[in-house]
Amino acid sequence: MLVRLTFLFVRVRLFGTMAVSTRGRVIDLRSDTLSKPTESMRKAMYKAEVGDDVLGEDPTVNALEQKSAAMLGKESGLFVPSSTMANLIAMMAHCPERGSEIIAGDKSHVYRYEQGGASQVGGIMMCIIPNKPDGTFDLQQMERMVRPDDIHQPVTSLVCIENTHNICGGKVLPLEWLEELHERTSRLGLPVHVDGARIFNAAVALGVPPARLVERSASMSFCISKGLGAPVGAVLVGSTPFIARSRRLRKVLGGGMRQAGVIAAAGLVALDEMVGRLADDHRRATAIGRAINDFKSKNYSVDVANLHTNIIFVKINPKVVESQVLADRLATVIEAEVKELGEDAVEVKTYALSNDSIRLVTYYEISDEDVNAAVKKLHYVFKECDKRE
Repeated sequence: MLVRLTFLFVRVRLFGTMAVSTRGRVIDLRSDTLSKPTESMRKAMYKAEVGDDVLGEDPTVNALEQKSAAMLGKESGLFVPSSTMANLIAMMAHCPERGSEIIAGDKSHVYRYEQGGASQVGGIMMCIIPNKPDGTFDLQQMERMVRPDDIHQPVTSLVCIENTHNICGGKVLPLEWLEELHERTSRLGLPVHVDGARIFNAAVALGVPPARLVERSASMSFCISKGLGAPVGAVLVGSTPFIARSRRLRKVLGGGMRQAGVIAAAGLVALDEMVGRLADDHRRATAIGRAINDFKSKNYSVDVANLHTNIIFVKINPKVVESQVLADRLATVIEAEVKELGEDAVEVKTYALSNDSIRLVTYYEISDEDVNAAVKKLHYVFKECDKRE
């Protein structure tokens, strides 16, 4: 149900109009990390049986780790506070010698958004290869980057990939490319780690079991607090010896959470109840992308043909409006909007990704009603900006 908006008028000038600060409806599309636990998750958390996980005695954590490993076709799992920690643990476990080197894409999360943890904490170098728009990279170039057996050079020890690929627009890596990647890395004797924060989105988009996407990877991590809706946590999976090494690293990084079954319980519900509904998020994201293109504005566009999952990148003309200015305007309600849109005069929160693009992300709390209201808001603001050209 739409809530009645209560407005507080403030003297803020934006696009030459009076702004209105609303305490009413907000549609937050900045990220799927904003999702809150479902009612069934909250009940499971309240009733969770717990123990000391550092001692391996939390039954709920153990159940989550076992279930995760089984779903991904791996031997063992490890519950950690975040995907960033899971990736760091994996990189350190695969690269035990300081001065080892990892090959990763230049738009990858492990390179761009994890504070250089591999180098800062693990003493591991990052060898960067350009990502293509679909999230892949040139495999021949990857092979050329593998270091020779030379005492003057670091040792290439790991290849990292990301699926779905966030900064490439939630792209799902093609199965054919994954197969060729593993053929090459197998010949080179290099393990592959998958940053699979949204791996279940990829599996749903392709219509394959998630294990199919990582069957030849040495390790992978996934996040339970993004599209799956759990409040916190990630799981790292791999072989039993790999997870044993990873468990030691989790301890030194401060990831031992003791009675963590309280939050692991939500992860179990997420795996049981939230994976099958991810297609709804994809459908709603596509609906928003198509609606933006239907505006027929030359200043805003979405590559709908390559919108694979729940992440929408809107390309904008920065000569008309810069991304942060646009994001601020979308998150503001003005008097004229209220008169024209009524209760659909909502705040829409987006993420200014670069100077010429904004990102919108759907998740389970974004309904069809929200999509319709957000589209109206986008259309209103885009028309307003176009008039300034």
